[in-house]
Amino acid sequence: MLLFYFLIFILGLAIGSFLNCVIYRLEKKESFLKGRSYCPNCKHKLSWKDLIPIFSFFELQGKCRYCKKPISFQYPLVELATGILFVSIFNIAFPNLLLSIFYFLISSFLIIIFVYDLRYYIIPDEVIYPAIIITLIFNSQFLIFNQDSIFKSSILSAFGASLFFLVIFLISKGKWLGFGDVKLALFMGLFLGFPNILVALFLAFFIGAIIGIGLILAKKKGLKSEVPFGPFLVTGTFIALFWGNQIINWYLNLFQISF
Repeated sequence: MLLFYFLIFILGLAIGSFLNCVIYRLEKKESFLKGRSYCPNCKHKLSWKDLIPIFSFFELQGKCRYCKKPISFQYPLVELATGILFVSIFNIAFPNLLLSIFYFLISSFLIIIFVYDLRYYIIPDEVIYPAIIITLIFNSQFLIFNQDSIFKSSILSAFGASLFFLVIFLISKGKWLGFGDVKLALFMGLFLGFPNILVALFLAFFIGAIIGIGLILAKKKGLKSEVPFGPFLVTGTFIALFWGNQIINWYLNLFQISF
């Protein structure tokens, strides 16, 4: 079994390297399906030994082999995060191969959204729309196997979450959150269903508030500074995916004890 975990981790590292390419080329409006990888600074095409996940970064001491310019820590961090997420997903989805592949794909979309929104303050339609469509297709299996309640739960959760965010977007005229967050909330509802969507949204707002206050106290941000909310929504989604049921059960038990 340990061999499977190791292979999944290596797969995650490789996918993480590809996701870094997607993030960079999305912003540059370039195709990530063709053309060799190159240094963002000197544009020199990279060889295979420059592209070994994590290892190449530290072997080169965080610098391009050709121009010696620094390489962003984003690259090894995304690779490592993807590897860890893939192992975690395999742990909860095994032996369901279809579910594992679905979770691997969705987690890849979420990693792109996390980094892209953090860097560029936008959630790309090229990522969120495929994520919504694939989740809808995956959820349609519940109709085939006469599990209508699960499908309806995902649809209602998506509608409720996106409507809630849409109201905030309209009231604030886009100042409190962007329309990309509305679309991301729609996806989250489809993906998590009820009640896990509540866990994800609560954690997103809670973590966002804590970090926001921390940034203000550290004088990194002001009260009117823009902070991307997508990374907090993605974080809440992953926490709800892995530990949503445990959090809900803990809360319900706490509520019963208090009364």
